[in-house]
Amino acid sequence: SRHYPYGELLTHVLGYTGRLDADDIARVDAGNYRGTRTIGKIGIESFREEELHGTTGHERVETNASGRVLSVLERQDAVPGTDLILSIDVAVQRAAWDALGDRPGSVVAIDPVDGSVIALVSKPAYDPNAFVHGIGQQAYRDILNAPGRPLFNRALNGGYEPGSTLKPFVGLAGLELDVVTPQTRVFSNGEFYIENYSRPYRDWKDGGHGWVNMASALEQSVNTYFYQLAMDLGIDRMHDYLEQFGFGMASGIDLNGEARGLLPSREWKLTALGEPWYPGETVIAGIGQGFNVTTPIQLANAIATLVNGGRRFNPRLLYATKSAGDEKARPVKAPLAFQVPVDDPQNWASVIDGMDRVVNGLRGTARVVAVDAHFRTAGKTGTAQVYQLGEE
Repeated sequence: SRHYPYGELLTHVLGYTGRLDADDIARVDAGNYRGTRTIGKIGIESFREEELHGTTGHERVETNASGRVLSVLERQDAVPGTDLILSIDVAVQRAAWDALGDRPGSVVAIDPVDGSVIALVSKPAYDPNAFVHGIGQQAYRDILNAPGRPLFNRALNGGYEPGSTLKPFVGLAGLELDVVTPQTRVFSNGEFYIENYSRPYRDWKDGGHGWVNMASALEQSVNTYFYQLAMDLGIDRMHDYLEQFGFGMASGIDLNGEARGLLPSREWKLTALGEPWYPGETVIAGIGQGFNVTTPIQLANAIATLVNGGRRFNPRLLYATKSAGDEKARPVKAPLAFQVPVDDPQNWASVIDGMDRVVNGLRGTARVVAVDAHFRTAGKTGTAQVYQLGEE
């Protein structure tokens, strides 16, 4: 069995080992587990069990009637498991953990260069060492019923409305599909109307933002700009373009049990709910609300894909491996899952410029982040909330 010195900090990454049970024995080669009583239960311990476990050795001998060994007929030495080196930076992991304070939440950080997961935090968590030798019923009930659901991995399974964090992708869809240009301007007066529909969809700012283009609409998170863009795109084109960034599907991270989220479409609603798609649902889908559901790992990987020129990796925790006796570790490359087509690099640059202005622009919704910052950052704010209609 193993001891996990970082406890709660890495629970949802490492997982833990535990005693083999009947279900475990049914799914593994029982002969390969004759020399051990433990197996990876969750986390990287479970996903990489085969590599970590190695191969059990055996020896077939000839004996006399009293059991004395006369000769060795066959011998196969055991092969020790592989050492795994993870991409997690413990200092970044701890900083993310501390930044959440007492609030339940999740933080995921991915290196866009190669898909390495630098931090993956789900809070609250629990001490995995309590499970290694078997946890008592009362202790398990205490964790199960603890505030904030510490057993729940929010990074992989938390399903949330992405809100305005989806706007860069909707904006890029509009640019790449020739619905708008970076210079296209829309006047925001704070309200948006669907044709032949009397109730307005409101912006977050009373009175609106005036004339905005792509970059300034991202900078100020102008809802009305993206309401109009979503309507011009239509839900099906918007779905097909955003799907390329991994929305609505598992990211492929090397952990078990990842949720898929939901990227809505006309076909999905008809199949799942037996209902037609309505124009108002397209409007709010354009600002990441309505039926949209994402997980933190999905959103982080989509952002990494956006900023690295469309290369979508299967994010990975395994950075390198080292076999027994080897002096050097062997780096492991993250699989390239998909290359999003780039029709015009200037379109991508326009969206990233908007995200830069979110943090560094005079009207950026995250300009407080730039105060006393030691390096330049870009991003996109987002709030999951119920969209606001006008008064009756």
